[in-house]
Amino acid sequence: MTNARAAVLTGPSQIEMTDFPMPHAGADGAVLRIEAAGLCGSDVEQYLGEDPRVRYGIVPGHEPLGIIESIGAQAAQQWGVAVGDRICVEVVVPCRACDKCASAEFTECTDTLGSYGYRPFEAPTPLTGGFAEYMYVHPNSVVHPISREVPIEVAALYNPIAAGIRWACHLGGAGQGDVVVVFGAGQRGIAAALAAKDAGAETVIVTGLSRDAHKLKLAERLGADATINAETEDVVARVLEITGGRLADVVLDVTPVALDPIQDALEVVRIGGTIVIAGLKNGRPAPIVTDRLITKAITIRGARGVDALAIRAAIGVIESGRHPLELMHTHTFSLRELDTALAVLAGDVAGEDAVHVIVVPGEDGAGQR
Repeated sequence: MTNARAAVLTGPSQIEMTDFPMPHAGADGAVLRIEAAGLCGSDVEQYLGEDPRVRYGIVPGHEPLGIIESIGAQAAQQWGVAVGDRICVEVVVPCRACDKCASAEFTECTDTLGSYGYRPFEAPTPLTGGFAEYMYVHPNSVVHPISREVPIEVAALYNPIAAGIRWACHLGGAGQGDVVVVFGAGQRGIAAALAAKDAGAETVIVTGLSRDAHKLKLAERLGADATINAETEDVVARVLEITGGRLADVVLDVTPVALDPIQDALEVVRIGGTIVIAGLKNGRPAPIVTDRLITKAITIRGARGVDALAIRAAIGVIESGRHPLELMHTHTFSLRELDTALAVLAGDVAGEDAVHVIVVPGEDGAGQR
């Protein structure tokens, strides 16, 4: 193959399919044959132009999964992988020189080179996003092998599963006997419920909207003990009822844009509890009563993506097969159907109840469910 096709984001809600010359691995990089790229809510916001970080003229897609097509000798030694291995690639391209990189905290790199599908970085090709047939893997990248025995649809869940583990457990500290409340019933909210139950949480509660009925039902199948419809029920009153007045040890907000969950989180967390905020509000200020932070001795933590520790843990969960994770995957689309895939994930296509959506190269996606 001499050319590789990719989706280029040229403007708000504008995708152009473009052919690029096949990239070369060089001595210290690699070329990934994309098997699938997962979609998340930030992809929708990027596509619509609602994300303040949006850049045009790039190949989006920050959850790539694929097979190493070619790799330089230096890269193979550094990453411990070879041609034919399946890997996923972390979003951030770290500098590998700052103090954070020295301690392997790559997502907190203070001088990142860029990120796949979002911020361009110096590369010999524009193929630096997952919505493509092939993708160049920069020498500074952080990669993780995943067994080729795992179905593509399940392997492609590595990022949302990692988010659930990191946000609920690594940052929130959810553990044995805890009460955990998750605001937001998307793939990461469901993954957080699953992770909290895996960590030994006694009661896990997930909230959503009326349109999320199918997601709330799935959350119950994968770990949630109770769900709340935030449009028709009083969230705070229901948490008090479900917990017998105990309230929550850990509260996680994964909702995009919405500000009400921030206020509710302050009310449903117990004295000395922890709130983890992972849902970007796109610059919207959230007025809070700071006295609540003091009188309840609340710890608030911001969740900056997922890190290597969480991704390795997620891959372990995926490869173990101990959970029916295939239930989370709802739609597969071909690369040429990217616009439709994004609309389905956003809930803008009647009759399509999406949770996890992937885009695959070629013509074999065809909106499979």
